[in-house]
Amino acid sequence: MKAIRLHGTGDLQLHDESVPAVGPGEKLIRIKSVGVCGSDLHWFAEGGIGDAKLVHPLILGHEFAGETEDGQRVAIEPAIPCGHCEFCVHGHPNLCLSTIFAGHGDQDGALREYMAWNEKCLFPLPDLLTFEDGSMLEPLGVAIHSVDLAHLKTGMTVGIFGCGPIGLLILQLARLSGAANIIAVDKYGHRAEAAKAIGADHVFITENNSQLIDIGEVTRGRGIDIAFEVAGVQDAVDMSIAAVKPGGKVILVGIPDDDKTSFSASIARRKGLTVKLVRRMKHTYPRAIELVSKGLVDVRSIVTHRFALEQADEAFRVAERREGLKIMIEV
Repeated sequence: MKAIRLHGTGDLQLHDESVPAVGPGEKLIRIKSVGVCGSDLHWFAEGGIGDAKLVHPLILGHEFAGETEDGQRVAIEPAIPCGHCEFCVHGHPNLCLSTIFAGHGDQDGALREYMAWNEKCLFPLPDLLTFEDGSMLEPLGVAIHSVDLAHLKTGMTVGIFGCGPIGLLILQLARLSGAANIIAVDKYGHRAEAAKAIGADHVFITENNSQLIDIGEVTRGRGIDIAFEVAGVQDAVDMSIAAVKPGGKVILVGIPDDDKTSFSASIARRKGLTVKLVRRMKHTYPRAIELVSKGLVDVRSIVTHRFALEQADEAFRVAERREGLKIMIEV
């Protein structure tokens, strides 16, 4: 089978490998579609993510869908928690310290033709959903978990700082959850336009904190109730902390390049802010499938580029330049 392995920073190579053996409790999947995630770009550009470093040629890819040997079309949860630790038992498998995650560390991911994976992580796709839709359920799951953490209430004002795929999905979920006023901020014009098209009430293009004055004007000086930081850059964190109202919440979704996030302690303390960090997702696939199946969340307009598996290097470079929105690799 064909497989793409990351050998070093910016070094993706095509390999011809054996079809993986199927272990107990696993099924063999013919991979059909794989999304390029921001965390994949960390591996590609930096040779790792946080304290996880590239130790051998790694197959990336954790947003994926495919077909089992018996013809079942499935979306695949990329995380396999242990199922018996304190965090798993208490309903927080995303915090399991023994999680196996596709395309991370020493666990190969989905940028290959075939993959063996835990059958408990396979979710049947309704006939209306494509394989691409199935791949989008993973970032949608992260967005759902982010909104869950925020405890968003009807009538709130929400700010989204970073309008990439997950930011745009959070925007849609915020609207569904009853947000009355949604403010979207991004440094890229095409992403800001996408946020406007999807339903943001106010959209700002910025490369620094200059738009805080405008945010103050549209909220009449009150500030926003919940800020979702989805860019993974310090400017977005600073804007989120500054823009949120006293007693508000800041949800940190983005992953910073240098593995560090900081903010003014005095501002956060005086405002009495709640700051939460997002760790992947938990129990979101059934909800994500329902939302997309009923047309309540639009994932298709977020996919802007498609590449063949053999074009993975080009796909990653397009994603790295932040061209378009979601980059999909068709296997």
